[in-house]
Amino acid sequence: MSVEEREPRDLPDLSRATWRKSSLSGNGGADCVEVASVSGLIAVRDSKHPGGATLVFSPSNWTAFLGRVKTGDFDTRS
Repeated sequence: MSVEEREPRDLPDLSRATWRKSSLSGNGGADCVEVASVSGLIAVRDSKHPGGATLVFSPSNWTAFLGRVKTGDFDTRS
């Protein structure tokens, strides 16, 4: 998966983003990530720290990332 880097000035304004959580989130949605589509990009943040770091993906990188999640590439449990 390629990584596209952008300068901070090139990132979308997330202050008005509509964030959504998975309907399958446990613990009332407190322990999950939130996703928003903004200016053709996909933003992801930790629901416990909404003011913290946000990852921003291009649509193709988001699709590649989800594919790797589904195949277990990031599983750390043994």
